[in-house]
Amino acid sequence: MKKPWYQSKTIWLNSAVAMLAVAEIKLGAIQPLVPVNFYALVAFGLPLLNAALRIITTQGLSLGSKE
Repeated sequence: MKKPWYQSKTIWLNSAVAMLAVAEIKLGAIQPLVPVNFYALVAFGLPLLNAALRIITTQGLSLGSKE
């Protein structure tokens, strides 16, 4: 059985990172609060988190309701 897309941890993680990136671009509010190498850590860590979530994934996704 496939689960709805909005229950995907991978989609939530990537959406959160995308929203933070947009907030930084538009507001510039994050840069003063994080260490200088923060963006390098995100660039390195996000693919690792995506891979880890993919490894533990047991269900496919559906774009509609549960199938």
